[in-house]
Amino acid sequence: MDGRRPGIGTTGLASAAPAGTAPLDVEDLPLMRRAAALLGGKRLAVLTGAGLSTDSGIPDYRGPGAAPRKPMTYQEFVGSADNRRRYWARNHIGWSKLRHADPNAGHFAVARLEGRGLMTGLITQNVDRLHEDAGSMNVVDLHGRYDRVLCLDGGHGFSRKLLGGILEEINPGFLEAAEAEGVIEMAPDADAVVEDPELIRRFVVAVCPVCGGVLKPDFVYFGENVPRDRVERAYAMVDDAGALLVAGSSLTVMSGLRFVRHAAKAGKTVVIINRGATRGDSFAELKIDAGTSAALSWLADELPDLDSGDSLSGGRIG
Repeated sequence: MDGRRPGIGTTGLASAAPAGTAPLDVEDLPLMRRAAALLGGKRLAVLTGAGLSTDSGIPDYRGPGAAPRKPMTYQEFVGSADNRRRYWARNHIGWSKLRHADPNAGHFAVARLEGRGLMTGLITQNVDRLHEDAGSMNVVDLHGRYDRVLCLDGGHGFSRKLLGGILEEINPGFLEAAEAEGVIEMAPDADAVVEDPELIRRFVVAVCPVCGGVLKPDFVYFGENVPRDRVERAYAMVDDAGALLVAGSSLTVMSGLRFVRHAAKAGKTVVIINRGATRGDSFAELKIDAGTSAALSWLADELPDLDSGDSLSGGRIG
């Protein structure tokens, strides 16, 4: 045994071995020191996206090297039984092939920042629950959570693990046929792309075991609104903070970008750490193109306790 705790936080979203945390490049250190100066002495609201989970083996929708994709919208899902069959068939293949993910160093770094009292809260666009698995407590799962399934008709909730067992029972031999067919690619939501349309056509979709209603993963689809209570709670975290730290999000969708705009309008410091450009770069006082796991780990080591004011002494900044 290598001492690693088995992943328990999600639902089998990882499709590759964890990449591990690469050290910060030497050229990143001046910008990281500037980030520490900007953020030091302030309580932070932290916003994270899919780029933080790539080091756990979970693919990214928009990061460098990500395959172009057109995820199914909420309207497509609810409007067509054929679309739901295609979704659940592909999702079941992905779910069955993908292993449980472990939090990476970036997730643990955020939990350390919270444990030290440096955060007002965490807003994550990810559905993988890895932040909670790493120990974060005050979390807004902005886009929902992948380990739950909801009935759209009766409002009943179930675990994705339970649904997986039901789907295996009513689709005997399906996974073996899918394995023989082979999977072309995998998306962050475990949507597996396969070539055989007949394989999808034969799939039997599970219904709610309580009322027979339509089942949907408990996360926000494209074209679906984030519940108001989550949005209000996230805004409160930003309002209570002295700065907003964004890590691993391209801020392509407004559900995350609005918090960056809100913080900037309120005169709060905004620091963004992400590989590649983001829609929020013009609102940020500092943008760092660096690996999120390494950068967050560095900040968790370097940021001073709040009672030390703006002093950066005692760290490894020199």
